[in-house]
Amino acid sequence: MLRRNSLAHLRTIGDLREGARRRLPRAVFDFIDGAAEDELTAHRNRSDYQSIEFAPRGLIDVSKRDLTTSILGKPAAMPLMIAPTGLAALACPTADTALARAAAGAGIPVIVSMCASARLERIAAAAPNSRRWFQVYPFKDHGLVRSVLARAQACGYEAIVLTVDVPVLGQRERDHRNGFTVPLRLSGRLIWDVIRHPRWSLGIARHGTPAMENLREENRKDDIATLSHLMTSNMDSALTWHNMTWLRELWPGKIIIKGILRADDALEAVRCGFDAIVVSNHGGRQLDGAVSSIAALPAIADAVAGRADIYIDGGVRRGSDIAKAVALGARAALVGRATLFGTAVAGEHGATHALSIFRAELDRCLALLGCPAVSSLSRDYILVERARALCRS
Repeated sequence: MLRRNSLAHLRTIGDLREGARRRLPRAVFDFIDGAAEDELTAHRNRSDYQSIEFAPRGLIDVSKRDLTTSILGKPAAMPLMIAPTGLAALACPTADTALARAAAGAGIPVIVSMCASARLERIAAAAPNSRRWFQVYPFKDHGLVRSVLARAQACGYEAIVLTVDVPVLGQRERDHRNGFTVPLRLSGRLIWDVIRHPRWSLGIARHGTPAMENLREENRKDDIATLSHLMTSNMDSALTWHNMTWLRELWPGKIIIKGILRADDALEAVRCGFDAIVVSNHGGRQLDGAVSSIAALPAIADAVAGRADIYIDGGVRRGSDIAKAVALGARAALVGRATLFGTAVAGEHGATHALSIFRAELDRCLALLGCPAVSSLSRDYILVERARALCRS
């Protein structure tokens, strides 16, 4: 694993991705990097950002730039959050605590996955000054959800993020081709893949195979196969807008809904009392062919009209992507793969480096846009007609 002073030559998230690709077994890298079926939606998450063009202003005093914003009503150092990523320890044994500590150092929230490889209490203890949100699936087993949320409340998690775009798991074809399963079943091909990456293998040997620790009751030794079955069998494909009131009874704090791609669904979320909305297609890992998050954003922002915070997830690889998202109506962006690439390369230092790349790129983008503050970003800085054409395409 690289040390902090060895990261200087990795100047972009793309560089970190390439570093992760070299350091991880192919099956593990593809599990992190891949998406559903033909990966069309994952591709559009990137290409649609790249299709949006800026309209920079000239002769504006940008000698001082302000990247600060508010996220869920509290100050944040920049409009960015770390997204929930399950089984993150496949990238690095200490990934979950590393991500929380990196987020705390950067002054932004981290969303801890219900399927994290470390218990939520351990993450809280490792990063006590972090703004921690907890991601939850609307499992059929309400008792399990109740237990996990009681633990999250007890150790200071600020909000919960309800993920609603997984009534069933998407078809991750890279995983099928690689023979990647949870738990790992070592075929000849996978064994050779693991042998070729001894540092990763040594980490697994020392720390054990990552499991979904928050689904395991304290002091129980359920194996990963049992926990994986518990998760997949609990996905509630009968969930509707009308049968989610139980969640509000379990959580007294703020609730964010993640997985919205339509303006009418966003309005329904507002009517149901959600405090914020994450425009997301699950990083392209669920329904292939779904609209990109950035293309869905403007219509949702117009419909919600400030009645709830709007965040965006999927495809963010540059600081300029964050600027485009904020200009088109998002309060902040979520990144998942980008910081996982960082942890794969250099643990906490790598995650911190990824966030510093985003910060530097966003700062430079504001200067070149002629926009001295993130709070001043608007559609005035975007070629709006082309952005609208993107949303209609």
